[in-house]
Amino acid sequence: MAINNILSIFLPKDKIFYTLFEQAAANIALMGNEFKMYVHETNPEKRFLIYQELENLEHKNDEVTHQIFYELGKNFITPFDREDIHYLATATDDVADYIFASCKKMEFHGVDPNDEHIQSLAELICEGAQEVSRVIMQLRELKRPEKIMESIVKINSLENHADNVFDKNIKHLFETEHDFKNLIRRREVFTVMEIATDKFEDVANVIETIIVKYA
Repeated sequence: MAINNILSIFLPKDKIFYTLFEQAAANIALMGNEFKMYVHETNPEKRFLIYQELENLEHKNDEVTHQIFYELGKNFITPFDREDIHYLATATDDVADYIFASCKKMEFHGVDPNDEHIQSLAELICEGAQEVSRVIMQLRELKRPEKIMESIVKINSLENHADNVFDKNIKHLFETEHDFKNLIRRREVFTVMEIATDKFEDVANVIETIIVKYA
């Protein structure tokens, strides 16, 4: 009995880490959908309710990230490298942070998101969030990486497209916005949104590294 208790300490805790990452993936997918709803909502009061929901989801994701770090500290055996678990948890947390930060910037600066240029970038954020969620949900299938690689390629393509959309939006902003304060506010919003798409690629890069090691 004593030997069994000792051995249980060293048993792999795969399900714990996979389950926690899947919770983070679900949060990210929800945040992408909520953010898309936010930029298309014309009623400021309803929009603020969506903002609050995004804030709640971001806090939930923080809790999941902290739990991953806690489990990492107490478990000797992990499904893949401890370093990669740490990198992936940090990358997924950054995704949630920047989706919420994009919304928060608009609320803070009073920027109306009912604008085709904001909405075009928000569409890519929503699409990227779904793809990031999908690729994380496939972590249990590391030995069959084909579908995972398909999602990684899509995320990289989305990030490149988002860069182009961002450049066009900034060009349009400088050509059409003559109020300097509004220009600064809207540029900050676009910048944070573009960083959110960069964070999607960070997740993809970490998972690609894991695949190279273990597939």
